Amino acid sequence: MMSDNTLFVDVIIPIAIPNLLTYRIPRELEKEVGIGQRVVVQLGKAKLYTAIIHKVHEVPPEKYEAKYIESLLDEMPIVTAKQLRFWEWMASYYLCTLGEVAGMALPSSLKLASETKLVLNDDHETLDSSVLNDKEFLILEALEIQKVLEFKEVAEILGIKTVQPVIKKLIELGFITTEEELKQRYRPKTEEMIFLHERLLEDEVLQVTFEEIERKAPKQSTLLMAYLREDPDYSQGVNKIQLQKMADVDSSVTRKLIDKEVFRVESRYVDRIQGYEGEIEEEKELSEAQETALEEINAHYTDKDVVLLHGVTGSGKTELYVRLIKETIARGEQVLYLLPEIALTTQLIQRLQRYFGDSIGVYHSRFNQMERAETWKKAMHPKAQGYQIVMGARSAVFLPFEKLGLVIVDEEHETSFKQHDPAPRYHGRDAAVVLAMLHKSKVLMGSATPAVETYFNAEEGRYGLVSLKNRFGGMIMPEIQCADIGKELKKRTMKNHFSSFLLEAMEDTLKRGKQIILFQNRRGYAPLWQCKTCGWVPQCNRCDVSLTYHKREHHLNCHYCGYTVRPPVVCGACGSHDIRSIGFGTEKIEEDLATFLPKAKVARMDLDTTRSKHAYQKLLSDFDAGNIDILVGTQMVTKGLDFENVELVSVLNADAMLNFPDFRAFEKAFQLMTQVAGRAGRRNERGRVIIQTYNPDHWVIQKVMQYDFASLYKHELTERYAYHYPPYYRLIKLNLRHKSEGFLYNAAKDLAAKLRVHFGERVIGPEAPYVARINNYYHQNILLKLERDVSPAKFKKVVRNTITVFQQDKEMRSIRIVPDVDPM
Repeated sequence: MMSDNTLFVDVIIPIAIPNLLTYRIPRELEKEVGIGQRVVVQLGKAKLYTAIIHKVHEVPPEKYEAKYIESLLDEMPIVTAKQLRFWEWMASYYLCTLGEVAGMALPSSLKLASETKLVLNDDHETLDSSVLNDKEFLILEALEIQKVLEFKEVAEILGIKTVQPVIKKLIELGFITTEEELKQRYRPKTEEMIFLHERLLEDEVLQVTFEEIERKAPKQSTLLMAYLREDPDYSQGVNKIQLQKMADVDSSVTRKLIDKEVFRVESRYVDRIQGYEGEIEEEKELSEAQETALEEINAHYTDKDVVLLHGVTGSGKTELYVRLIKETIARGEQVLYLLPEIALTTQLIQRLQRYFGDSIGVYHSRFNQMERAETWKKAMHPKAQGYQIVMGARSAVFLPFEKLGLVIVDEEHETSFKQHDPAPRYHGRDAAVVLAMLHKSKVLMGSATPAVETYFNAEEGRYGLVSLKNRFGGMIMPEIQCADIGKELKKRTMKNHFSSFLLEAMEDTLKRGKQIILFQNRRGYAPLWQCKTCGWVPQCNRCDVSLTYHKREHHLNCHYCGYTVRPPVVCGACGSHDIRSIGFGTEKIEEDLATFLPKAKVARMDLDTTRSKHAYQKLLSDFDAGNIDILVGTQMVTKGLDFENVELVSVLNADAMLNFPDFRAFEKAFQLMTQVAGRAGRRNERGRVIIQTYNPDHWVIQKVMQYDFASLYKHELTERYAYHYPPYYRLIKLNLRHKSEGFLYNAAKDLAAKLRVHFGERVIGPEAPYVARINNYYHQNILLKLERDVSPAKFKKVVRNTITVFQQDKEMRSIRIVPDVDPM
């Protein structure tokens, strides 16, 4: 029988389990544990996980005997109370588990598990291993022999059960990393700093030691002298590698001085954003329109927490952001600046550093886990050389802000704010509003083409609405023209995928030393590899989709599962050798430009060319410096980029966007075309935009040419009200997956029938999606359309319970059900 004062903790394990689990606290740790700290717990017979303490209490679990926690990893919480409330909201709203939210939120280095594989960092030999204890050194030696170790192997080597504390220290010192991080292609930046040992800080002791070393070890004497020259007051430390170069000695000499307690070594992480060396600039003078907009924003903040800034491209929204950021940090509060694309953080960080120096941090998926953990800690402690401003993609909403005062959601309409896989399938913009509410802070959303739902909220009075209708500096909006592909084909004036109208415009633009952006929303060389005799097209073996040809690798690739195969030379159906590529992607455009405009310097910006660490920065810097004449890209080139010398922009295939089977297709097409048009003529001279289409009279294209967002918005509201779509209805999509097509369809019909008992005609489907099989799993979708006035918590509870009852049938447990709330 347990005593009354026995303490327990409920913990969040970062995996998809429905409930929190309760563990017992050992007596010796009872005064040290607290909410938000990490503990190591055993799940099942052997697996160990890093878990987050959610609650400390004295109530034992009723259905099982509580195991003891294995160890406590933190002296202080790494997750705040506000974060835990945010996680709880996200799990409830997006129909997932708290563990899945924690798994998404925490950097991998903060959630080590027994399945984690460990490897040596490439630069581990440059680090000083004398700081390691026997257990840590033993692991290092084992990894040098075996290359990869799992946690259970580490436990066997050390003869202990709980190895997380040992692993944690080795990772923090930079000796090892996880295999997951290794796949991210770059490592956290560290530097070893040499300091004079504490025992030598008295001049007399130092003099005696120096004389002894000078007599017996001249190389060590040279190294010590080099240190004393570089750090005369013994406080700053000297970079180990630089010091060894100055003294012309190797690391063995340094190690001997460390062993003699002449030197001590500290490992320091180097921020990914290097210290800003330029002068801090004053913000630019605002135009009259900007001053008015700023006053209106602050006026709205007296009675509203969210404001939409609807400003045309090039209207100077960023300068308003700068003013509001300055006001916020002057109050001692933090700012979260959300962007839809990593490319935008690359360009904007350089602009904002001129105003805010080193107080800005960056957080997104291209950072490895140790770098994310570093930003995590600096967001949590902004006063201790942390970050007052964090700029990042959607995942930055999970950071542990100490005192958040303002959230900026730039380009709020972008669909890339939506997380698709894995859970939680959250929307960064909507999550940011809830995060701000928890912190009692303000939100500013900015866009030239707001999402219909966002603009509706502003029109209904839920959000404040401020408009900037003209470009900064009196610049005129670009002239938008259409190139009629149908007419040019009849006249035989098309050259591959370029109209004569566009080619002439490009030649003229290049002659005048101006730059061009070409937008094609499909990467690769060609979307189809087709037999000209019978029409046969190679398909992915694992997905119901055709393969895309990538010429550089000479491969046919599946963009869904990654399947790759060499292009066939013989038709798989009729045996013909007449097989050709059909259609065009960014790679094909890049190649064709070399033929038609051979003197132009062309670069491509898509997923294939921006995978590496510095790819975005190099492309954007080269284009900004004029080293590139024509930039060909996918959606990446449409999102808020600002270049001084771009005069001509072209949408190469508008029809593909307009004909996509999605109720948001017209809205997305308008946004993409308007945004890419906005890259032209942002300085000095008016820009020009050419849209290539078979249907220049299409009403959406006409609205783009007229910059008429209001008419598009009204049309979309009418359609969505009639057909029960957002903003008038809420959507929940249930995606069911299984390897048997027939079994899946029958199961999906059964689940839909169970849902109709509660929701009636609000349930649509099941039906197969556009791509019905992905990676050998067949898919069926069930869509729920629910009125706005229905309580979301109540109907989601019914959905959860219905799925639970459905999966109580043993046969149905093999079906994976993926809920997607507010699907995009």
